[in-house]
Amino acid sequence: MSQTNPTPPAPVARPVPRIGNYVDSKPFWDGIAAGKLVLQYCTEAKRFQHYPKPVSGYTGRRTLVWRETSGKGVIYACTVVRIPGPGLEGRLPLCVATVELDEGVRIIANVLNCSPEQMAIGKRVKLAWDQLTPEQRYPAFELV
Repeated sequence: MSQTNPTPPAPVARPVPRIGNYVDSKPFWDGIAAGKLVLQYCTEAKRFQHYPKPVSGYTGRRTLVWRETSGKGVIYACTVVRIPGPGLEGRLPLCVATVELDEGVRIIANVLNCSPEQMAIGKRVKLAWDQLTPEQRYPAFELV
């Protein structure tokens, strides 16, 4: 009885975000295509919010516009992904952070070109781009 070695599974493609129908997020994706981080801004509360919602999380009203952010902020919380998962081949360890933008809103994103030893709460970061596919990128950050 001979044994054959099974073919190793092909790498899983990196997951890409789905653009949903719940709220119009087209300005967010258009901003990404233009190399800008554009988030919802409540004109009444004078505050940004993220993730996109149909109404202001501060007032419950539809007083939202889309505005570009500076893309600069500070690491509010962080972790390091060390366990393999779909689309993570060759990316581990992967530094991930909740970034508090200078505008006061928080966003979760990868921190690129960063070793686990460099990650720390309070470190300054700036906007970078994580290329998910040749056509699709997503906001990420780099240490300043």
